[in-house]
Amino acid sequence: MKSFRKELVFNVPARRAFINITGQLEDALTESGIKEGLLLCNAMHITASVFINDDESGLHQDYEKWLEKLAPHEPVGAYQHNRTGEDNGDAHLKRQIMGREVIVAVTKGRLDFGPWEQVFYGEFDGRRPKRVLVKIIGE
Repeated sequence: MKSFRKELVFNVPARRAFINITGQLEDALTESGIKEGLLLCNAMHITASVFINDDESGLHQDYEKWLEKLAPHEPVGAYQHNRTGEDNGDAHLKRQIMGREVIVAVTKGRLDFGPWEQVFYGEFDGRRPKRVLVKIIGE
């Protein structure tokens, strides 16, 4: 069995964004040479997320509204976490909702997705570099 590791780095200039990273994962899979196995992709920061869904702008707008309703950024004083001097208590909760990682099957050298599935990086407290781990195991 082979193992491949790569880090992707994102520096989102805004506080929040959803970025389709499917192409970067496909490139990493090609680079790995693995044809059958599993790809793990996870955000390495507690205010970011990796998730699978449709690449449709209306859905992304719905996510933004829904997440802001569940964990609004303001008032920042509403979060105990922000008493540490930070203002990202909401970002921690948004990450919890959207998830830390995805695992995708690799079949015949390709990511084995269902219809419309794409992988996204979700940023909830941007404006600095953050890493995403790609780990592929298989043969």
